[in-house]
Amino acid sequence: MLTNSRVLLGLISLACLSMIVVALYMQHVMYLHPCNLCIVQRVAFIITGIIAFIGVLHTNKRRLWASLTALAAAVGSLFSMRQLYLQGLPPEDVPACGPGLEYLFEALPFQKAVEQLLMGDGNCAEVQWTFLTISIPGWALISFIGIVAVSLFAAKRA
Repeated sequence: MLTNSRVLLGLISLACLSMIVVALYMQHVMYLHPCNLCIVQRVAFIITGIIAFIGVLHTNKRRLWASLTALAAAVGSLFSMRQLYLQGLPPEDVPACGPGLEYLFEALPFQKAVEQLLMGDGNCAEVQWTFLTISIPGWALISFIGIVAVSLFAAKRA
């Protein structure tokens, strides 16, 4: 049953939903303010989960939906790696902290705001929380890699 591509895509959808619930818990209960790259990773989890859920519903093209799910998760992993890179920089090399998300989109042209959002800033270099010495983007990266692996397996099984 766990080798059925529909079940695997359903589990991926649930995993993505779980990641968003955990992120919202950390933000609203633990009062950890998300940086710009954290928000981008959340969007990547949402898009990945939606694509996987469409794959659950769409019986004829599961291989396509599983492949698109893997692609979305792979893109999300790039943003996790970018944030881990920023967190690993020596303090003197960390970029300056930038404005908040709302200000970016109010003050800059859309393309420039998106560019700034995707690159991250000094706020993204701050490690606010760890579990087993792994920071939040580290756990996001592990999750994205797992989703890519399961998605590719589902694509193969479809």
